[in-house]
Amino acid sequence: MLYCAPNKKYSDFIIVRDPDKCIDCRVCARQCSYEAHVYDESTGKVFSDDTRCVGCHRCEAFCPSGALLIRQNPSEFRDNAVWKPWFIKNIYKQAETGGVLLTGMGNSYPYPVYWDKMLLDASQVTNPSIDPLREPMELKTYLGSKPDALRIDAGSGEVRLAGGFTPQIAINYPILFSAMSYGSINLNVHKGLARAAEEMGILYNTGEGGLHASLYRYGRNTIVQCASGRFGVHSEYLNAGVAVEIKIGQGAKPGIGGHLPGEKIGPEISRTRMIPIGADALSPAPHHDIYSIEDLRQLIYAIKEATDYKKLVFVKIAAVHNSAAIASGMVRAGADVITLDGFRGGTGAAPTMIRDNVGIPIEMALASVDERLRQEGIRNQASLLVAGGIRCSADVVKAIALGADAVYIGTAALISVGCTVCQRCYTGKCPWGIATNDPFLAKRINPEIAHEKLANLIRAWGHEIQEMLGGMGINAIESLRGNREKLRGIGLNESEMNILGIKHAGA
Repeated sequence: MLYCAPNKKYSDFIIVRDPDKCIDCRVCARQCSYEAHVYDESTGKVFSDDTRCVGCHRCEAFCPSGALLIRQNPSEFRDNAVWKPWFIKNIYKQAETGGVLLTGMGNSYPYPVYWDKMLLDASQVTNPSIDPLREPMELKTYLGSKPDALRIDAGSGEVRLAGGFTPQIAINYPILFSAMSYGSINLNVHKGLARAAEEMGILYNTGEGGLHASLYRYGRNTIVQCASGRFGVHSEYLNAGVAVEIKIGQGAKPGIGGHLPGEKIGPEISRTRMIPIGADALSPAPHHDIYSIEDLRQLIYAIKEATDYKKLVFVKIAAVHNSAAIASGMVRAGADVITLDGFRGGTGAAPTMIRDNVGIPIEMALASVDERLRQEGIRNQASLLVAGGIRCSADVVKAIALGADAVYIGTAALISVGCTVCQRCYTGKCPWGIATNDPFLAKRINPEIAHEKLANLIRAWGHEIQEMLGGMGINAIESLRGNREKLRGIGLNESEMNILGIKHAGA
């Protein structure tokens, strides 16, 4: 007798339905894009399939009678220090499908989060704090290359700068919306990001999917991206924003390219990305015209030439062990802004093993890059942006104290418009209407409401940043930049503190 192995579909969540409260209204069945709730016509009852639940909590949020509760599945495997349930379930999946494990959003492994191991210093008595409600507090940040020295021209009887500056971008808060492409998220979300950026005086990044025709009007608040696939890249696009970002890599998948499945490529995305409808959008791992710093320099200046030297050029890399040396070369190649993306950065789709095992924490990369550029005397020649797991305003303040000029936020921005980080973005079935191009699901995002929530998030973080600056006795964000004396470590070993360049609490 032949033995056939069972199809092991272990659910990570269970749907608890209270029969006394459930009115079989079918709201859960209509709201669940993964069909975890099914209405049985013959019985007039709604049933649940736990194996389809991704833990997005939309059914629970919309249940009018409060009959649903989504819980972690309490069923446990035998304890084993090596073979954790995560690995066992993954092997079951791959044994069934023979495919690569995919995931969305950022790394969820319990690696150390160094933001949580750093504390901010505060002022007391001899260096009094500042009250941001009654005294000026400057959060405005200027991005771009700064001169080594200022030359003053007073010959005409009027004191003015001689020679002028290279192009600068002024933003009202040291926070930008990170690159999220049209296609990975839908147009309604992009509209919300663009409108919020305009209202708050900051920038949003198009990602590598080109720029939809309706969004060109937000050019003063737009960074356009040029990635390895060159999707949607043309002269008008390069001149549409205030800056062009060359994406070499991203934190969620260092060293590999991108993939937007063909089923997500409808007519509008096809037109914007300049690829056929239904064709997979595959970004190569490398830019096939960049194999050295000299090649990168050629592209940087080709873009500057194409934009009449009026646009800043950003270069984005994933945080890896030699980020400091790479960043040094990028600055010398003419980059105006260096973007570092750490391994907790989000994505619409990535191989699970890459996301969870490649790259380094943004805190370590930031500290090493800032220190290297200072040692070489070129820190002023480029601004430094960081991304990858910025969760709150305290993370922003700590990043700036470590050496950043500003931060990108992506996952936090999506959470503000409803994302529950269920990590199934790659399916195109986002129940909150964010990472999907299904017209029925995309309608769940109202651009005006998204704009309001995103603007409120930046506004709230801005107030908190001012309070923290005031508590440190600082009245301008630029006075905090690279000021590591305002940081103290807790629970860190000596090597970690040396890399971060900070002292232990109590020192």
